Amino acid sequence: MTTLLRVLIDEMRWKDYRIFIDQYQRAARSLAEKVRDPSLATHTVSDRTFERWYAGRVTPQNEARRILAHLFMRPINELLAEAPSKAPIAMGPRMTGEFSATHTTIRAAPGADQYEMGRNAAMAARRAMDFAMGAEQKRAGQETLDYLHTEVRRIAEIHLRVPVGTILDDLTYIQDTTFRLLESGRVKPSQSRDLFLLAAIQSGMLAKAGHDLGDPQSAMMQARTASVCADQAEHQALRAWVKGLQSAISYWANRPEDSLHYARQGVEISTELHSSVTVWLAAQEARAAALLGDAKTVRAAIRRAEELRERTRPDDLDDLGGNFFFPQIRQTFFGIEAEVLLGDNDVALVRRAEDAVRELKDANDPYWAFAAEAGCQSNLALARLQMADLEGTAEAVRPVLDLPPNRRNAGIISSVRRVETSLRSGPSRNSVMARELCEKIAAFSRNRPLALRR
Repeated sequence: MTTLLRVLIDEMRWKDYRIFIDQYQRAARSLAEKVRDPSLATHTVSDRTFERWYAGRVTPQNEARRILAHLFMRPINELLAEAPSKAPIAMGPRMTGEFSATHTTIRAAPGADQYEMGRNAAMAARRAMDFAMGAEQKRAGQETLDYLHTEVRRIAEIHLRVPVGTILDDLTYIQDTTFRLLESGRVKPSQSRDLFLLAAIQSGMLAKAGHDLGDPQSAMMQARTASVCADQAEHQALRAWVKGLQSAISYWANRPEDSLHYARQGVEISTELHSSVTVWLAAQEARAAALLGDAKTVRAAIRRAEELRERTRPDDLDDLGGNFFFPQIRQTFFGIEAEVLLGDNDVALVRRAEDAVRELKDANDPYWAFAAEAGCQSNLALARLQMADLEGTAEAVRPVLDLPPNRRNAGIISSVRRVETSLRSGPSRNSVMARELCEKIAAFSRNRPLALRR
């Protein structure tokens, strides 16, 4: 039996699990807000379960039934029933859509909520771009290339400022589009290098997304793809940047030796460069060495980062912004983190961490990133804890624990867990305040990000 659910998935072109799960999770969040049930907001399903639903071998249960009904705007019993064989299939009572290989019409009825209308508009725009790219099928046309460039720049500028779920669908879509163009054989030689550069940037951002979602394996696969594409594009700064990215992924995966190795590889690649990537690599080397307890390397790398900063000249990679530009405030943040990880117990370090937190609080600053702010708060908490200031520790970590679930990425969770580890092993571990703070951090950490699924 072919269910209506399967037919609608096909017509919406959501057969790819990655596309479907993004729509499903958005619907879950929308329904959670609508019915005021926070437990629905993080509901998800595995790729295997999705395939069984699609094949009709398994029937959705419990919360999944409510979310699917909300997503497709139809009663769940209708979705799970056999699809009509002849009559056209319209969308639910609040939205109508007709989909085919060549035409898309989307209409939102009066009263449709903002989420539904936004989804409709996004689907229409995506379908329109699919049509435009199809019209250029004999070659990679200028409109397609301009679109990819515009999307890469847009996402690069915001991807450190917004939860990963808000950009993941767009990012995977443009990466897939770029890969298909490169694989098509329709690309002019003059366009190939440009497309490989775009693919490297896209894969790098998806590697960062994989890390944020707590999946270092997927993150490293994307980073390796970025490395291959950067080589094909012959872009030295991007090649060095990818090594920094691999160092960062290894750092948060608690593989400090690998992290130090990748950072040093990046340093070797960047000897002729003057962009901010050179500063990032030195700062990343300092953090990796700090995990290994190598104070000498930490101090030397911090000094080198300061010297490189004075000689920095922006390049095209810096111009992208986001994670492709390494500003002074993040350099300061990395240096403080390295010193805190060494266990330095210093009033001056606490003061510097407090100054950094104040500077990173301004969300209107073009270099603000919520993960950097949270990481800096956690570093301040550790610095105060090393000075036996338990109340100051609790005050510093409180804003991190108040972050909404969609901003609790893997790096933030790892940062705050360092505070918990130090609390549990420190002299104040048996105090009421320390135990309560550990419980709060543990509860925060249990709401882990969902791993990317392939």
